Amino acid sequence: MPGTNVHIALVGNPNSGKTSLFNSLTGLNQKVGNFPGVTVDKKTGSCELDENTNAVIIDLPGTYSLYPRRADEWVAYKVLMDADKDIKPDMILLVADASNLKRNLLFCSQIIDLKVPVVVALTMMDLARKKGIEIDVSGLERELGVPVIPVNPRKNKGMPQLKKALANTSKFQYVPAKWDFIPNQELAPLAIEGVKSHYPKLSDYAALHYLINHENFPLPDVMQETIEQIEIDNKFNPTKTQAQEIMQRYTRIKQVMKQNVVEPDPLQRKLFTEQLDNILLHRIWGYLILLSVLFLLFQSIFWIAQYPMDGIDWSFSQLTAWMNSSLPKAWWSDLLINGLMAGLNGILVFVPQIMILFGLITLLEDTGYMARISFLSDRLMRKVGLNGKSVMPMISGFACAVPAIMSARNIENKKERLLTILVTPLMSCSARLPVFTILISLVVPNTYYFSFLSLQGLVMMALYLLGIVTALIVSYVLKFVVKLKEKSFFILELPVYRAPRWKNVAVTMIEKAKIFVVDAGRVILMISLLLWFLSSYGPSSRMNAVEVKYATVLEQTASAQDKATITKQYNSEKLQNSYAGILGKSIEPVIKPLGYDWKIGIALITSFAAREVFVGTMATIYSVEESDNSTLRQKMQAAVKEDGTKVYSLATALSLMVFYVLAMQCMSTLAVVKRETGSWKWPAVQLLYMTGLAYLLSFVVYHLFN
Repeated sequence: MPGTNVHIALVGNPNSGKTSLFNSLTGLNQKVGNFPGVTVDKKTGSCELDENTNAVIIDLPGTYSLYPRRADEWVAYKVLMDADKDIKPDMILLVADASNLKRNLLFCSQIIDLKVPVVVALTMMDLARKKGIEIDVSGLERELGVPVIPVNPRKNKGMPQLKKALANTSKFQYVPAKWDFIPNQELAPLAIEGVKSHYPKLSDYAALHYLINHENFPLPDVMQETIEQIEIDNKFNPTKTQAQEIMQRYTRIKQVMKQNVVEPDPLQRKLFTEQLDNILLHRIWGYLILLSVLFLLFQSIFWIAQYPMDGIDWSFSQLTAWMNSSLPKAWWSDLLINGLMAGLNGILVFVPQIMILFGLITLLEDTGYMARISFLSDRLMRKVGLNGKSVMPMISGFACAVPAIMSARNIENKKERLLTILVTPLMSCSARLPVFTILISLVVPNTYYFSFLSLQGLVMMALYLLGIVTALIVSYVLKFVVKLKEKSFFILELPVYRAPRWKNVAVTMIEKAKIFVVDAGRVILMISLLLWFLSSYGPSSRMNAVEVKYATVLEQTASAQDKATITKQYNSEKLQNSYAGILGKSIEPVIKPLGYDWKIGIALITSFAAREVFVGTMATIYSVEESDNSTLRQKMQAAVKEDGTKVYSLATALSLMVFYVLAMQCMSTLAVVKRETGSWKWPAVQLLYMTGLAYLLSFVVYHLFN
């Protein structure tokens, strides 16, 4: 019927092409949040299946089977078992990797036996052909009893056929197979019948899962006790039953593969992926290549972003000049120019670098190299109390610590997971990037060695490496402090190398820029406006005294040049006596040993809302103090102390950069650590050790270079 909405759960093994398929189906129509009640990413998107059917697609976390171990696997499991009260999909879109069909068919067969409407999207067909694997798709479809559609989401192949199959299934033109993939009922006949007597709509296989995991389902207490009694009466052994089921499934899968899949001789020549791994995972060359990749990443942030950033800076400078000359002198025009415009400039000027950073990280993920970084790092990580899986959250921390800490749920070992959470905020997130950029531009010359090595890029890379090295040292120390003992295993599936999907890269860059502008920008703008008020107003007795003092001086001054100098002094003294000035002056004694003045002190405080607020804070403070058409960089470059020396000397700028590398200045991160660990103890530990480290090393750096 017209305008029908169908809810589809997208499931599959990790690295099966699920994300590519989700992006291909939904494009820019995506939303990211959390599943209700748990800190697991929830991605939803919408697409049109046909002119009468719209689909809402819920991308469930990747999982290998219907026997969950991690928090994200439990989320997928509960949705599939219809045990999630908020998410009720109408059908399942199951992604299966054609190049690893045997492994993927385990999960696939389990889903089919739940007797829910299913469509299978067969991905990686091109890779399967390269491996010499030939699949009889029609025969496979007959064996499974559900539609099987070969697709290549990267090249948009098979997508119309997939949408048609989904639309037809939503209209009940496909029905679940009448037979089970394996005889599930025979695994525990009496116990399964006992459950089905209370829940007759369940399939035999779903009833089996009620016996195994009913404690995790939202069932009434009476039914929990009833199912428990059924288990006791029938001497049901969940572990033994699960083992029998898996063995039977693989026996049946072997038969299906023999009839419908032609596989090559295992001694066939190595694929390109394996040959490339011999180089990229080499015990010497692998690490050199990794360092080169990271070096190019940070160099590119300056190479490519310089021109759009200069363009945005110039545009705001011209717009501010026009507004200063066109608007009348009033409080609202001052708010608009020195509050709103200064805040907006502090947000938008860094969008090019944010987009480039996320675009390059997406390229590394899309090509399959990111997983190799985990593999290469495992040996080093184990020496400091972590494992290779810790690398992914830590690398994600370069973007944002909040989702990075949440992604540590993939680490099964509790101690390694906790250590990963505690050190991940030391990775320099994208919020620090605006701070580093403006400070580097102030004190590091824009010099190139050999025509391509940027000195500014090298300093940027050194800051990121400082965070990494500090994280490893802290983890090494904490592994002796955290008293948790548990065996650890590092099992990682290396995806094949693939050409990046440029559309996916573009979508990610646009989405991340949008998040930065909307989410971080909102905070920056609010604080910029608040700071304008705090910087423009103060206790009436103080502000009146300043006005009276300079009104007399200005009346007695005839020279235009002298008037400009006195006006600048007046604005500076007025700022010092404002609410912001009083706050800054009160904390100045604490931060003065690090080379900071009271204005920097205000920025350190506001940065707890979001680190990138530093730039917006400085923009507002300097605009209130000196309302001219120069850029923030020019104003900071010209800033001097009372003794005439530069505020942003090399020593002060380096000290400030080190402070921002190491300090825990993010309330959102502290909140998510509390949520992930279930206690305020660990966020408090983080805040104390990171602030202490930041203060100590910044003090050393300042006095070393001063």
